[in-house]
Amino acid sequence: MNIIIRNSSNQPIYEQIYTQIKDLILNGSLKEGDALPSIRNLAKDLRISVITTKRAYDELEREGFIHTVAGKGCFVAGTNLELIREENLKKIEAHMQAIRKLAGGCGLTGEELVEMFRILEVEE
Repeated sequence: MNIIIRNSSNQPIYEQIYTQIKDLILNGSLKEGDALPSIRNLAKDLRISVITTKRAYDELEREGFIHTVAGKGCFVAGTNLELIREENLKKIEAHMQAIRKLAGGCGLTGEELVEMFRILEVEE
């Protein structure tokens, strides 16, 4: 598992860890039952506080992405397909809002955007 911490990011470090692990779970790179690095090992590898890593893991567990087995560690929880779908829908909506804002600045209409999307669909 390759977690990258960006010091220049406005996002807190625990949130960067949380987001990257969540994305690995959602895109299938981490599968149900896969073991995560221990909190201490991940903190050591990233050269950050154990408290920061624990906060990221706690957040992942609270949202159902991982579960902890006492004395054994943290593991990827069974994925809820509806949860994955909802996460992806949220991402799509965010991208669409950005596109709408950009298109407005260019004077594009909704119909023109739909036509652009259809053209892109055909090209694939």
